[in-house]
Amino acid sequence: MVADVIATDIVAIIFDFDDTLAPDATSKFLRTHGIDPDSFWQQDAKALIEQGYDQPTAYLKLLLDNVGPGKRLGELTNQKLREFGASLDGDFYPGLPDFFDDVRAKVKAQFKNIDVEFYIISGGLYEIIRGSKIVRGYFKACYGCHLAGDTEDGTLKYIKRSITFTEKTRYIFEIHKGLDPRDTWKNPILVNKSIAPEERRIPLRNMIYVGDGITDIPCFSLLKNSGGMGFGVLRHEKARLALEEFLQTDRVISMHAPNYREDADLGAILRAATFNRCTAIQLEREQPKRQKI
Repeated sequence: MVADVIATDIVAIIFDFDDTLAPDATSKFLRTHGIDPDSFWQQDAKALIEQGYDQPTAYLKLLLDNVGPGKRLGELTNQKLREFGASLDGDFYPGLPDFFDDVRAKVKAQFKNIDVEFYIISGGLYEIIRGSKIVRGYFKACYGCHLAGDTEDGTLKYIKRSITFTEKTRYIFEIHKGLDPRDTWKNPILVNKSIAPEERRIPLRNMIYVGDGITDIPCFSLLKNSGGMGFGVLRHEKARLALEEFLQTDRVISMHAPNYREDADLGAILRAATFNRCTAIQLEREQPKRQKI
């Protein structure tokens, strides 16, 4: 008799970036160029939003308004954004990046044929986020907003990709279906490709989403309704009010301070959620065997 071959199952832990894994990177970028983040977000961006701009499109426009000779951001390029992103490695919240190594190692030691992958879905700037060595080293894929110039290394002039609230769910489905970001970058319609449920790479129930704000509500809701899990990150009063709204509608399981150490609330509960999901996968594998008996 040939033994049953067990495919490798995957648990995906998906993070927002700003104020979830590290303090807001765009605000840090603004400060380094002499732009007051409070005025940028609370006055300038808010004024555009009141005119009908989507929130990410508003801040991307304001960034481009400050690009050019004699302007605050100068001749800004994507290469310069990536170089700035390298400065983020010292900003990650307590317990990172050790959390990633710890979770992977324990899953590998305790569970057979189960892997853990980490993803970022952010309304922040992709090039800044990918400038981080930690992001490049630990994350399977990263999705964020993009700016472009007339050439690959040219001064930034255009909004190339803007990730709004519900746009974030698009990338959850890309992860769910196992689509390569390099392919969907060239052909975004691929996300609508029909793939049989049993052929989709990561079931939605195997996903855990971690985010800090109102922009994460669609992802929390999608996974809650699909058997996945969501956890809120609480950093300040504004985030607390937003996350209380999540909890009132049962969108997230709980909310915690951004500390990923094993003995901290968030770090402990994310580990427990991951290991519980791995245990559930093992039990699900046993079901067909029991049905045959």
